[in-house]
Amino acid sequence: MRYFFSTGEASGEASALRLARAIRAIDPQAEFEGIGAQDMRAEGFRIWRDHTGWASMGPIAAIPRIPKLLAIMWRTAFYIAKTKPDLVVLVDFGVFNLRLASTLKRRLHYHKPVVDLFPPGTWLDNLEKAREVSAVSVPVTAFEHQYNFYREHDLPIVYFGHPLAGDYVRRPPRPSAPPDGGTVAILPGSRSGELRHHLPALCAAYKLLKARRPRVRAVFGAADDRGARQIMTAITRARLADVDVVRGVANTVANADAAWVSSGTAVLECALSGIPVVALYIITPILVKHGRTMIKHKFITLPNLVLGREVVTELLQEEATPQRLTDEIERVLADPSTQYAAFSELREALGPPDALERCARFAVALAQSGKMP
Repeated sequence: MRYFFSTGEASGEASALRLARAIRAIDPQAEFEGIGAQDMRAEGFRIWRDHTGWASMGPIAAIPRIPKLLAIMWRTAFYIAKTKPDLVVLVDFGVFNLRLASTLKRRLHYHKPVVDLFPPGTWLDNLEKAREVSAVSVPVTAFEHQYNFYREHDLPIVYFGHPLAGDYVRRPPRPSAPPDGGTVAILPGSRSGELRHHLPALCAAYKLLKARRPRVRAVFGAADDRGARQIMTAITRARLADVDVVRGVANTVANADAAWVSSGTAVLECALSGIPVVALYIITPILVKHGRTMIKHKFITLPNLVLGREVVTELLQEEATPQRLTDEIERVLADPSTQYAAFSELREALGPPDALERCARFAVALAQSGKMP
């Protein structure tokens, strides 16, 4: 069978690849194509459109991209309607993918199944958005919170647990790092805007940490080649010592005692791997007011949202100073026990370990049915 995946950034692409691998284990002859980038291409996907450079930080930054993305959305919708893949899977990139699903169903009267993996509005309790998503796709959520919200309003939704839940083996807890050393992973984000805002603060924080811990070393994680170049430029400009740059979260945190991480899926990946974390997020000041009207919850990082309390320190906007970043990572390096204790609870809260396999079986069955449930 043929599967079309639509992604718009690195984290969505990684989720698409996990699901595609699980589908291939059930459907060995599966053919994959879609919107992605180099990782999907390397996995054997036929890339319909490359999403490199699509992601932006906030609605204002997205404005210049709207005409191009709208044109691509229409071309993609017509392509899907013509080629009729057995299953369309939308992964993150909410505005684009929701418009794509709506166009397929309402404008082109497409009747083959469309799945929305990680539907938008997970933590915003947005009833209007939930109704829109469930009207044009089969929402498959990773969070019990969203499942309960949809069900409270009699909206269809599917929940198996978080697909990352069984994908990571938590390493045994480590003792505190040596007072003069340790290894710190630095994951500044995948979007160019995240790198632009986060790298100066993180490089300055690492310099302060190096002054306190002369034998400390850092490993920067890049999502792609473009990000690696941007990170290397920042390292050179800041004249940092004892640093490496690698690709991917797993390689970045492999030997880390703790990590500075841009808020997003990478925070959850670190927690599931047993890596103590300090999270940060900085956006353009003009977007702050808009962001605060959108976000009604106390936290933004997934471990804190799932558990309902601050397990991971969140340093946002003006709080993400080099001094605060350094103080918080020092605290975690000296005593990681509090986060270690919470990681087991987090793992349980994310659902069964076979969530990804169950999701893949559902996807294959939906593809075989040839129609929306």
